[in-house]
Amino acid sequence: MTKVKALYGSIAIAAVAVFLAAMPSPLSSQQGGTVSIDKDDIGGVVTSAKGPEAGVWVIAETNDLPTRFARMVVTDERGRYLVPDLPKANYRVWVRGYGLVDSPKVEAAPGKILNLKAVLAPSDAAAAQYYPGIYWYSMLKIPDKSEFGGKGQIPAKITQTEWLNTLKSNGCIGCHQLGQLSTRTFPKNMPHPFGKFNNSQEMWFRRIQSGQSGESMFGTMVKQMGGAPIRYLADWTDRVAKGELPHAKPERPQGVERNIVVTTWDWADEKHYLHDLIASDKRNPTVNAYGPLYGSAEYSTDMIPTLDPVKNSAGHIVAPIRDANTPEALGPGHAASEKPMQPSAYWGNEKIWDTRANNHNGMFDEKGRVWFAARFRDAKNPDFCRKGSDQPSAKLFPLERTNRQITMYDPKTGKYTYVDTCFQTHHLQFGYDANDTLWTSGGGQVIGWVNTKMLDETGDMAKSQGWTVLVLDTNGNGKRDDYVEANQPVDPKKDKRIIAGLYAVMPSPVDGSIWGTWRSNPGAVVRLAPGSNPPATALAEIYKVPAPGFGPRGGDIDGNGVVWVSLASGHLGSFDRRKCKGPLNGPKATGDHCPEGWSFYKYPGPGFEGIGDNSAESSYYTWVDQHNTFGLGENVPMSTGNLNDGLIAMKDGKMIVLRVPYPMGFYAKGFDGRIDDPKAGWKGRGLWTTSGDRTPWLKEGGKGRTPMVVHFQLRPDPLAK
Repeated sequence: MTKVKALYGSIAIAAVAVFLAAMPSPLSSQQGGTVSIDKDDIGGVVTSAKGPEAGVWVIAETNDLPTRFARMVVTDERGRYLVPDLPKANYRVWVRGYGLVDSPKVEAAPGKILNLKAVLAPSDAAAAQYYPGIYWYSMLKIPDKSEFGGKGQIPAKITQTEWLNTLKSNGCIGCHQLGQLSTRTFPKNMPHPFGKFNNSQEMWFRRIQSGQSGESMFGTMVKQMGGAPIRYLADWTDRVAKGELPHAKPERPQGVERNIVVTTWDWADEKHYLHDLIASDKRNPTVNAYGPLYGSAEYSTDMIPTLDPVKNSAGHIVAPIRDANTPEALGPGHAASEKPMQPSAYWGNEKIWDTRANNHNGMFDEKGRVWFAARFRDAKNPDFCRKGSDQPSAKLFPLERTNRQITMYDPKTGKYTYVDTCFQTHHLQFGYDANDTLWTSGGGQVIGWVNTKMLDETGDMAKSQGWTVLVLDTNGNGKRDDYVEANQPVDPKKDKRIIAGLYAVMPSPVDGSIWGTWRSNPGAVVRLAPGSNPPATALAEIYKVPAPGFGPRGGDIDGNGVVWVSLASGHLGSFDRRKCKGPLNGPKATGDHCPEGWSFYKYPGPGFEGIGDNSAESSYYTWVDQHNTFGLGENVPMSTGNLNDGLIAMKDGKMIVLRVPYPMGFYAKGFDGRIDDPKAGWKGRGLWTTSGDRTPWLKEGGKGRTPMVVHFQLRPDPLAK
């Protein structure tokens, strides 16, 4: 048994020992008022020694269905709860909440009133074990500004914001959650123990070399950061080991947070993480109603997991590879090593990742087909992409190599199509034009696209795609002219090329422009106006993130053309081009010309001490609910709350946390919305996401835990059924 399992288990054992007499019984719900249930519901009242418990979670879990299934709800102001629409099965039901430890698990079946006894935490230390990771991670000490600039052990090129950018969204927490039990402690009794070390710094130095991303972690912490963060990480885990507790306590769910229903299903397997999933077409979220969801496993496997949420069953298809000589997507230039730098404490020297497809991201089209950013050949491009080709984009900027292309899967026919793109792909988004243009990020120096209508009609790969470099209209004449290169100074008589490789990609529903995020410090958002002949006419604009923001990662655009981005500074940032006061083009429009277009909204949760007002939240991605798929309204921006164990929505300037209370340590990299039935009220709509942590065995439950599909729904009140 791992320490992860042992600690969580010890809490439950202690609860049973101290409160055995408080076991619940299926009696009518009178203490907190009436709860009316149907034959497929479980409902009742949650009380403790202090009376009714408001704002705590009731969790119902079963293994009787084809895959593990759990549904979670929050109690109302009188401690009442209702878990709705449960599939027929036997369930284990228990209470979890801030200020509590888990109550004993009770066997129950739908159609019964079940009053539950919550267990008050015997100490602050016991209560803190249920806090989201952000409360623990915010205990990490951040070096004072006086220690930067080459004055101490930190490399001179590293600033305080770069330190935070790297220790947060664009570094460590870009791959996995920090602050949960498995990272704030050194688990013992593991299958492959690290060994004995003189101090915690040595232990951290060994820890970051573990597994198939060890080389990447070591490169960031030691080569890039000079090893300086190891001292602070060691100090953090030492203080936790000595009993220091978080300097803030979470509030229980309030307001609409009590109306949220969370449902989870297991899919994939314990060794392979998932990057993302897709449920519907963002432009029309009724596509694929009640249909299967498709996952993207990135570096871990060629398997594309599927989930049927109606049958509660998980399955998979395998992404085929066209060319037999296609190498694995591991090794130099990738975030995963070909072999572990040092053995994993969980898997030893076993090579648990083996993908060649490297499927990163999927998108539904209006026909119900799924398009993937996936690979099927080696890196050498076809002749039509390269120098000497007549292909319009290649004539302007030939491309010799690409490590990931596009594929398309048609669920109706089972056909898997290879779309041989010249440009690199990462994220995909369909535009709002008549050609159903599929725009991609990840191209580095270029932005690429596929005219899917033409591709369907002709099958011509060369004619159906294009790409362009990013060129600023530096001379301000409104058209694209000869340009100076990115490493050359601005020439007021010419345009200027920039290199700002897009991470997110966002076609605007307003004016046909394409936006993207540039991951850097401070970073920027980039706008591309394709023009009438995109390879030759496309013009770009760049808008850098001003203080206090920095470090954009994922982003999306709303129905008004406002861009929303996750920032490593702990903010949800928005950029509204309509607010710009000065010229948008010209010799001075090189990135710093519209700070007034930016607004910042601090994420919930505590911040690091000693660096001013901040949130330690390290959000990976932001998505905008353009069509009210969740129920909060249209154009509501939502972010992954990677240290808050869930998602974060902002409605009317207020942050709303959609927490996954079980298992602790939930971490998402992207999500989607779908309307299954517009006439079914809250039951016919919701958000879909998957656990995207590269180390799924580090969340509650330890080794053996698999990735999950998570469905969020918003009821009108906590007892709606």
